[in-house]
Amino acid sequence: MGELRDLYQEVILDHGRRPRNFGPLPDADRHAEGFNPLCGDRITLHLKTRDGVIEDVHFEGAGCAISIASASLMSETLKGKTPAQAAAMFDTFHALVTGHAAEQGGPALGKLEVLGGVAEFPMRVKCATLAWHTLQAALRGDTQPVSTEA
Repeated sequence: MGELRDLYQEVILDHGRRPRNFGPLPDADRHAEGFNPLCGDRITLHLKTRDGVIEDVHFEGAGCAISIASASLMSETLKGKTPAQAAAMFDTFHALVTGHAAEQGGPALGKLEVLGGVAEFPMRVKCATLAWHTLQAALRGDTQPVSTEA
């Protein structure tokens, strides 16, 4: 079990140091900003949608390794998904990082499951879910920044 935990930590650190889909997305049609005042994480999410599907996801910002890794993994996972599928993934992901995954069920999370260890550290749940709350705001077309404290 220790080897698996080490592997998960390596994946999180890799995505935290070299995030995928980091940077602007010039032809994005949806944007949202998110802030985690507890940790100081800030993220701006850019989405490009076409025909009811998330075609591309990029993000910018700064934060702890968990926050950046979560945004990076999320950006890889959501391409090709509908907003409804993304919402279902958020629910499943939230259940995973809060320790309620066994109760939830839901769609497979793939690489995002490496963040399941966050459930052991409740103070880090907001770091892991910031990108997801920001995604929901972008899909709703919210213009006000979202906060993990709201």
